[in-house]
Amino acid sequence: MVATIKELSEKQDLLSPGHRLCAGCGASIVVRMILKSSKKPLVVASATGCLEVSTTIYPFTAWRTPFIHSAFENASATISGVIATYDAMKKKGKIKEDINFVCFGGDGSTFDIGLQSLSGAFERGTNFVYVCYDNEAYMNTGIQRSGATPMGAWTTTSEVGKAQAGKRVHRKNMTEIMAAHGGYAAQASPSHWRDLVMKAEKAFEYDGPAFLNVLAPCPRGWRIPTDQTVEFARQAVESKYWPLYEVMEGEHKITYQPKKEIAVSEWLSPQGRFKHLLKDANAPVMTEIQTQIDKEWNRLIKMSGEPT
Repeated sequence: MVATIKELSEKQDLLSPGHRLCAGCGASIVVRMILKSSKKPLVVASATGCLEVSTTIYPFTAWRTPFIHSAFENASATISGVIATYDAMKKKGKIKEDINFVCFGGDGSTFDIGLQSLSGAFERGTNFVYVCYDNEAYMNTGIQRSGATPMGAWTTTSEVGKAQAGKRVHRKNMTEIMAAHGGYAAQASPSHWRDLVMKAEKAFEYDGPAFLNVLAPCPRGWRIPTDQTVEFARQAVESKYWPLYEVMEGEHKITYQPKKEIAVSEWLSPQGRFKHLLKDANAPVMTEIQTQIDKEWNRLIKMSGEPT
């Protein structure tokens, strides 16, 4: 049974206040909710990124768990080594406690630099939870485009001008890439806390590798107000840009149907990174984005067996 909001509020925050993540950072909201979802003690690994550099500024740490910082490209391999050591020590009776292992990475380290390490850990059947806090660009190093950056978005490496109107291609479907490995994979949003907690609990309880792709709006990179993070995450879901679903060993299930569907333009238009798409000359890009969203939603409907 999913923990209630009261039960979650009474649990200790394992990511303490006082860290240096930006005001309104979606990653900190996501991490706090997921850490509270574990019923067992945790060991945390994190790839280089916004989360790591802002919570472990030497000699301080915001983590109330054992924490390991690994490089962009090998966080999943690092946690795999920790788990192998734990299994060996438990077999010898040196550790008796049951522990959950979780690895956090941004979209840069997940979609791009660390994909080989993540894929390898899943292929080996490593029993851990990998969480991608997806802010849709390399925000930590200056807002460069990543494999998660949506079509049409401005970044410092997908600029806007006569040659192009932001990023030219669609984002990777990372949730489906990980679902293809088997195990458990799900897509979630901090705007729908019960759905997120349910998936996190299921991921921690799953006997094998589990992947959570969670939208984490970045006010700095998205050019949105710092007090509107959760609202923009909610609109992403309602526009079907960010569908909430899970895949358990190949079986798809949509976990939330938008109650009041909105056009993707309603979500994109207030974001500074998409303001150029409001010009008539760039209208075809907006149309292409909506077409891709409709196509992906229809695919999910078909995969899950939901009525249209």
